[in-house]
Amino acid sequence: MVARAEPVRQQMRLRGRSYVAFVFCPFVPIVGWLEEIDATLARSPGFFVGKPVVLDLSAVDLSQSAIAHLVTSLESRSIRVLGIEGVAAAHVTTSMPPLLTGGRHCVVPQNKPEKPAAKPKPTSLLLESPVRSGQSVIFAEGDVTVLGSVSSGAEIVAGGSIHIYGTLRGRAMAGVNGNPAARIYCQKIEAELLAIDGYYQTAEQIDASVRNGPAQAWVEGDVMKITPLN
Repeated sequence: MVARAEPVRQQMRLRGRSYVAFVFCPFVPIVGWLEEIDATLARSPGFFVGKPVVLDLSAVDLSQSAIAHLVTSLESRSIRVLGIEGVAAAHVTTSMPPLLTGGRHCVVPQNKPEKPAAKPKPTSLLLESPVRSGQSVIFAEGDVTVLGSVSSGAEIVAGGSIHIYGTLRGRAMAGVNGNPAARIYCQKIEAELLAIDGYYQTAEQIDASVRNGPAQAWVEGDVMKITPLN
């Protein structure tokens, strides 16, 4: 007969590990305290999901059923209670989180809800449709580009330059915020008025040699100049 060797049993290994937990300290009325929790979750949805939470009941006097209801209320908000402290052992049943003792205070950094990044203000305005008589387009932040024409009685006001890919029959005022480097461009000039940084020319002042053709206007010194756009 061959004797069988007894299997060698390995000893169970126990390891200690520490976790940082949020400690909830309810106050009365409990309904009001839960409303504070709801307000926090509204600002930061899912903030407590997956994070250990300890329920410190030392500041309130709750019955066993009230404690069970409170734990259920927190779980319905996706807040799982790791343990309970600050209450007599008789108030904690086996179906509740375990009673904890010996916890030490620590500082838990507060994560503030991220604010959406502010969108940068546009520095140019594109108009794909013609600007009709009586319309006034004002864009003080930068350039204005019109893919169509600007009718008589209409006006374009820009903080930067103005680009018109059609006929300019109305008024165009560029550099209104004090930008003497602004310019006005158009494919066909029949303008009632052109102005750049306060310097202007009316229809009567615009040289007949540049009318009805592509042109550009700019300020040189204290004089507005209008020349053909070659």
